[in-house]
Amino acid sequence: MIFSTSKKVLAFSIIFLLGFTAVSNAQQDSSFTANSTPKTFGGRTQYRTWSVGFNVGSTAPSTLAGGVKDYANGDLNLGYGLSIRKQLAHSFGLEFGFGAGKLSGSTGIGGNLAFETKLAYTTSLSGVVNVANIDFLKRENAVNFLVKAGYGIAGYSYKITNSVNVATNYEGTYGASGTKKYAQDKFIPFGVGAKFKVSNRVNFDLGYTMNFINTDNVDGTVAPGNDSWSYASAGLEFSLGAKNKPNLDWVNPLALMYDELKDPALRKELDALKQRVSTLEAADLLKDSDGDGVADKLDKCPNTEAGIKVDGAGCPLDTDNDGVPDSKDSCPTEKGTAEFNGCPGSPVSSANAIQFEFNSSVLKTSSYPVLDQLSNDLRSKVILKVELGGHASEEGTTDYNLQLSKDRANAVKTYLVNSGVAASKIVTKGFGETRPVASNTTEEGRQLNRRVEIVR
Repeated sequence: MIFSTSKKVLAFSIIFLLGFTAVSNAQQDSSFTANSTPKTFGGRTQYRTWSVGFNVGSTAPSTLAGGVKDYANGDLNLGYGLSIRKQLAHSFGLEFGFGAGKLSGSTGIGGNLAFETKLAYTTSLSGVVNVANIDFLKRENAVNFLVKAGYGIAGYSYKITNSVNVATNYEGTYGASGTKKYAQDKFIPFGVGAKFKVSNRVNFDLGYTMNFINTDNVDGTVAPGNDSWSYASAGLEFSLGAKNKPNLDWVNPLALMYDELKDPALRKELDALKQRVSTLEAADLLKDSDGDGVADKLDKCPNTEAGIKVDGAGCPLDTDNDGVPDSKDSCPTEKGTAEFNGCPGSPVSSANAIQFEFNSSVLKTSSYPVLDQLSNDLRSKVILKVELGGHASEEGTTDYNLQLSKDRANAVKTYLVNSGVAASKIVTKGFGETRPVASNTTEEGRQLNRRVEIVR
């Protein structure tokens, strides 16, 4: 491949000139200090996100990806371009690119001696991804590695030198009418690059882009497989926007978060918050006067009796909503009344409950009139059905008292059945010592608790 000395001198002169300008600008910007402190989740508005770049380099009618070449020898030629980029995040941006240049080669298929293609213009829109940063663990980034891909349109014309050394320029012969100056086709650019931070405003960029066009006629010679070309470039990129904002290209998220956590203002705010919490705790924020596990500040029932289970608001649990706390409710899932310790039922009369002697299930003769009246009501269908609930005082074990209460209820049932009442009309239950109607600390109270209650 041949690249003329004059072109080399021109290309490197432009690069050197741009590099010198960048270094000078870097020296001028060395005193730059951002006036605003970006936050980790502060959004893009706290950064400079727009940039414009200029680049020069060499084009070639082939790529590193290989493929079929219409000409055996490809030349290096001068290319140049302009880019405008919007950085959307630390790792991703959108770039609009414009380029131009020339492609040429010799010893083509079909006997053609050479071709020369004028790339009048290329325009493209690409996504640019920051794939790695060798200074990522440092506080400030200095080198970024990029990958980009997109979609573009190229306008071009070619000149062919045939086997008898006759050159034909096809410019102005394109399109359906044959009068358009340039042919136009779509292409896909795919590139890699490295970005070096020169100053807060300027980056030095190196790039290599492969362009795959949707035609096999860029070089004026048709052969199997579409044409492609490459562009290796160097250039400068200038960040646009307010001077008091950092460039999003060089933001290190880890360092930014570290700075934010070590921010003296944040530390001061945290210390103030800790002091406030301490003050609130000193003001009995966690005080729990009734010992139910809910602080007084949040307790809607601050005087709950000891041992009673409460809900999140500090009020006694009452599953069946009958007004009797679960801890005192003998029937916590059945709605009842306080009179029956939270159980349902309406006794014929608590004064007419069938009483029993201590440790006995034998009926007293004094209960016969009540039972005879109950028998008449059941047989005459004044009462259709009754429930006999047996109870006991607290002397003895729980299991023994439960069995004693069942025996007492069955004793009443036996009397009623013997008097002619159908057994199907009578339900018996034993509650043991769980439903006292009086205190078991006195003999008078214990006598009242040794009973059978008649519930309709």
